[in-house]
Amino acid sequence: MNDSALSIAGLDFFYGKKQVLHNISFDIKTGQCCLLLGPNGAGKSTLFSLVTRLYGHKRGDISLAGFNINKQPLKALGQLGVVFQQTTLDLDLTVQQNLRYHAALQGIGRKKANLSIQEQLERLGMYERRLEEVRQLNGGHRRRVEIARALLHKPSMLLLDEPTVGLDVPSRQSIVEHVHQLTKESDLAVLWATHLMDEVYDTDQIVVIHQGRVQAQGTSEELVRKTQATNLNDVFFKSTQRKG
Repeated sequence: MNDSALSIAGLDFFYGKKQVLHNISFDIKTGQCCLLLGPNGAGKSTLFSLVTRLYGHKRGDISLAGFNINKQPLKALGQLGVVFQQTTLDLDLTVQQNLRYHAALQGIGRKKANLSIQEQLERLGMYERRLEEVRQLNGGHRRRVEIARALLHKPSMLLLDEPTVGLDVPSRQSIVEHVHQLTKESDLAVLWATHLMDEVYDTDQIVVIHQGRVQAQGTSEELVRKTQATNLNDVFFKSTQRKG
């Protein structure tokens, strides 16, 4: 496997004539958790739409596990698992039915799918609830199911677009802990978009984005030192007050 799970280089993007991303460049290694921090409107969701190829780009390069997303889209996107900000589960299906449907779309056979579903749900403490309709689950449990779904095909890269928005503190903490544990136990790399500082671990890589530009990147310790800040909240404040 390529050591780089996600590589973004010189990425620009325009909505019509308005440029909303400016020369975005950063790299996430295999087994690394990277927190993409930025206020609302910073460009986080646009960046995710480009990485997932919901939007196309003309300037810059995006590669997943060494596969260029424009030149080798099927191989590149096959490396990717995604949890979007808005839930996309079918509320009228059971947890198991949702996951089996997704597995079928991924071309995973029934026997292999059942094993993978069991594995992912057990890791999340959700296997006993596999026969419940999704609408019976609370927000935190629905998010767990979406994370399980995103990992069924064993991707090398997991994208999480503000997955804890609207959840209570225990649910948020549980998901944050689970995702970080995944990076320790496997070669999974994670790009997690958030604006919540308590979701950042000391070992995480951090990319701060503001007004469509990368304003800072490194570990929390490195960023505090580079910006002469008192803590990560101060780093975020200083980085997002910059103009252009």
